[in-house]
Amino acid sequence: MQSAARQLAASRAYGGGKDGKVPSYLEQEVFSWSKEKLILKMYDLFIVSCKRGDVQKMSKVLVELMSSLNFEIEETATRLYRLYEYCQRCIFQRKFDEALHIIQELREAWCKAFNLEN
Repeated sequence: MQSAARQLAASRAYGGGKDGKVPSYLEQEVFSWSKEKLILKMYDLFIVSCKRGDVQKMSKVLVELMSSLNFEIEETATRLYRLYEYCQRCIFQRKFDEALHIIQELREAWCKAFNLEN
């Protein structure tokens, strides 16, 4: 996943100071996360942003999730892409509950698939 996603995850996981920057030691922790954990944290960020009604952050997370897909595994990546795309439409139509439900289900499946904390 791109460093922008990691910086966004670090910012959301630990917050930023008055200048909006995350301390470098915390940023390094995020850089050490596995790809699987980073995706999990992006799902978490989407869920928190959705509950706050933050359309811009939800959209950013979905864009990052879309860009992280591996299309060498075409069928799975295409299906996930379509789900993320649908979630974006839901966001812009203010159907936050529908998008939230989908991402929560994906998060749960992701946890089970990679034996991550739930």
